[in-house]
Formats: sequence, C-alpha cells, structure tokens
Amino acid sequence: MATARSTRRSRFAAAVLAGSALVATGCAGGGTPEGSGSEAPAEENNPVTLTVATSQNEQTPNFYCGVEVLKEELEGADIGFTVELFPASQLGPDADRFPLVQAGDIDIDLQGASALSSTFEPIGVVDAAYAFNDVDHAFEWIDASSEDLFTQFHDATGVRIVDGWFFGDRTFTTKDVEITGPDDLAGVPLRFPNSPQFLANADALGVTNPVSVAVEEVYTALQQGIAVGQENPIVATESSSYFEVLDTIVLNNHQVGIHWIIVSDATYDKMSDEQAALLEETIHNIRPDNRACVDEATEEILDKYREDAAYTVIEQEDIDMEAFISQAEEFFNGYYTGENLEAYQAIRESAG
Repeated sequence: MATARSTRRSRFAAAVLAGSALVATGCAGGGTPEGSGSEAPAEENNPVTLTVATSQNEQTPNFYCGVEVLKEELEGADIGFTVELFPASQLGPDADRFPLVQAGDIDIDLQGASALSSTFEPIGVVDAAYAFNDVDHAFEWIDASSEDLFTQFHDATGVRIVDGWFFGDRTFTTKDVEITGPDDLAGVPLRFPNSPQFLANADALGVTNPVSVAVEEVYTALQQGIAVGQENPIVATESSSYFEVLDTIVLNNHQVGIHWIIVSDATYDKMSDEQAALLEETIHNIRPDNRACVDEATEEILDKYREDAAYTVIEQEDIDMEAFISQAEEFFNGYYTGENLEAYQAIRESAG
C-alpha cells in the first residue's frame, strides 16, 4: 500500500519532471539558429557524481519531497548525473559540512542562514524573527531582491546560494506552557540552537532563559526538564519525536524556515553548462511543490493533535501576533549595525 509520503513524493516528482525535461531538451538543442550555416560544437556531458547533504532525516518533507526528487530528476535526465544522498547529518553538523562544500567534497547542501552566518555574518539576517511576513514574502524576496546579498555571500565564500526551499514556519512547542504573547516567555527555559542569530531571536521574542544544547541532545533535555520547550517547524518537531514529551503547540510562526540550497564553484567546475543549467532549474522547479508538501504535512500533523485531548494547539487568532512582531522589529533595528542593519531593513521594506 502506498504511504502518504510516497504518494506526495511521486506526485511532486511528476510535476517537477515536466519543467526539468524542458530545460534538458532546450539545453541539448543548443547550437546556432537553423539555417545559419554553422553550429557550435556541443559541450560533452561527462559523468558527474553529486553528493547531497542535509541535517534533515528521511521523515521530513525537504527530504522526501526535496532531495529525493532532485535525485530522481537529475538521474532521470540521462546527462551524466549520479546523485548520492546523505541525510540526518551523516556527513557532520552544518558548520562542519560547510568547508567541505567550499572544497567541492560535498556538492549540494541544505543549510540554514544562521549556520551560514558563521562564515558570512550578514546572511544571518534572513533568519531574524519575523524578518519575513510569510513564505510568500520570502520567495518574493528571493526572486526579486536577494541578488546583492547572495552575490556578497558568493564573493566571500566561493559558494552560491542557488535557491531556498521552505522548511516550515518555526513555532514554539512546550510541556504544559501556554504562550499567547511575549510576556509568557519570561523565565521559561526554551531550547534554541546555539548560534548568535537564534539567540538574538530568543531575546527579540522575550525569552529570558534560552537553553542551548546540541540538536542531538534536545530530546533528552526535554525529557529531563532541562528545557520545557523548543522551537522548530512542526514537521521537524514531529520527525524528531518531540511530541512524545511535549503537549502544547503555539502557532506564533516566528520565523519562516528556509533551507538554502548551496553549491560551490568547485562543484560547478565539475559540470558542463548543460548539467549546471539543469541542476539550477530542477532546484527551482522543486521549490513550489516542496512548499505544498510541507504545508500538507504540517496540516496533517496539526489536525492529529487538534483531535487528541492530550494536546493543546494555540491557534494564531488566540496569540498577540502584533506584540511579537513589533517587539522583534524594534529589537533588531537596535541590535543590527552597518551592513547587517541595511540587509535587515531591506528585507522588511520589501514586505511593502
């Protein structure tokens, strides 16, 4: 029997195939216009093995509606690609993997901006709490306004941000702590990732007692009461089994979670122009279908807990969203300086 996961993956893979096939056909056509009397020689597509790494496990949509689809489409195009997938931080945590991406030892990685900011600080602002109004705003910014920041990132690192896939809105989940506004966060030990940007988010939201433990230690910290809650997209909270020890879901959506798809110049040097074009177009084509997959999975999970009396789901209409948003914006306008402040304000201004 087909599972919901396999059905979604097949459906989204079929949708992506239509767009990717056109690119492959167009690139393969190449040459000069008919009747010109000459044709440029076609560049050879040598065999290329691409290593794809991600911190996400196989139960998250960005794996089964993202990188698995990428593998299927690139290998199915029959222009020399072999794709090897390494989920669940098999090749190390984000910070350890980035130098391997720069060297071309890892060809494609999914990274959050906070992790990337350890190498190029200004990129971290895209992970600021409520920087983006929603995922539509984030995608509009990527397509219309990200070029300057992404070019600076590439110039500093030799790594290109090809696109971003939606990972889910980051929300609070707790053990018996109901949160409807910033004041409810004072003194509550909530786990945040140990990066300057995420800890700044904690401060901006009103968290006075952030708990920084490695992702591998989060479940134990929650189980032992070291932290009484954490923040993550719903799909990540579910795939990590945190709901075994947490019972309250707060849909305050304080951060649009984006996984940035990064590829280094060293990897581009391995590929022909046709292969590089197909890679970029396939990554871009996956984006809307992956988003739909994340949204569908998120709602399925939430509906399960809405129907279970052991859980409490605090809906957005019961949360003082304006208090959260205005407090975060005031905080970051004072927290950032220089080019970081300029990047943050440009994102906020792009919201209209």
